[in-house]
Amino acid sequence: METAQRVVKRSAWFARLPVALAGLSLLLLVHALVRKNLAHPTGVWEADLLDTQAAVAAVLASAGAVLARAQYARAVRPALGWFGRVMADVTPDGELAWACHVMNGAQDVAVLTEVDYWVRFTPTARAAGATDSTRWGTWHEAMAGLAAVGLEARVDFTLDLIGPGRPIPAQGLMFVGWFTEKAMAEIDDVFVRVRVTDRVGDTHERVLALLKGADRKPRSPGQPPF
Repeated sequence: METAQRVVKRSAWFARLPVALAGLSLLLLVHALVRKNLAHPTGVWEADLLDTQAAVAAVLASAGAVLARAQYARAVRPALGWFGRVMADVTPDGELAWACHVMNGAQDVAVLTEVDYWVRFTPTARAAGATDSTRWGTWHEAMAGLAAVGLEARVDFTLDLIGPGRPIPAQGLMFVGWFTEKAMAEIDDVFVRVRVTDRVGDTHERVLALLKGADRKPRSPGQPPF
C-alpha cells in the first residue's frame, strides 16, 4: 500500500489558467493564419481578432508562462519521506519503542491538508478477533481500532494528533508516533496517507508504511539518521 509521492490536485489559478490562456492564444494564432490565407474570407473569418504577429507573440508569452510555472512548481515541490528507529526516550517508562517521523527534504515549506490512517493487524491478532481497516479513517478511528485489541494509548503506542494546517518546514521533521514490542506483536502495519499543499497551491500525496522494516523486538536504541 505504500506509495511514491504524487500530485493529486493542481492549483486552478496557477496551473489551469496559464494552460487555458496558452490554448486560447494558439486558437487565435490558427484563426489569424487561416484568415490570412483565405482568398475570400466569409462568416466568422471576417472578424479581425489578432494579426499573425500579435497571435505569435501571445502564444510565446502564454507558453512561457506555463513553462515558468512548471519550473517554479518543481523548485518548491515538497519531498516527503519517513524514517523509523528504535528509541528509548519516547515512552513514559523508558521502554524501547519503534518511533516514526515524516520528513520534508525539500527547500520549501509544505502545509498539511489531510492525514488519514489504515491499520492492518497480524494473523494472530486477526485470529483473536481483530479487524483490519476497510477504508481510510480518521485519527480517532485508528486509535479506537488499536484500543480494541487491548493496546493502551501512551503506554503501548502513540499516534500524534496531526491537524490540517500544520507546516512541515524545509529540511524539517514531523513526529508521527511510536510502538512498543507489545503493540508490534498485534499490529502488522499502520499506513498513513499524508497530503500537503506547496507554495504554488498544488496538493501532493504519499502513503507511508510506518512499520515497514521495523525492529519488532528492540534490544537497543538505534543511531540518529543525521
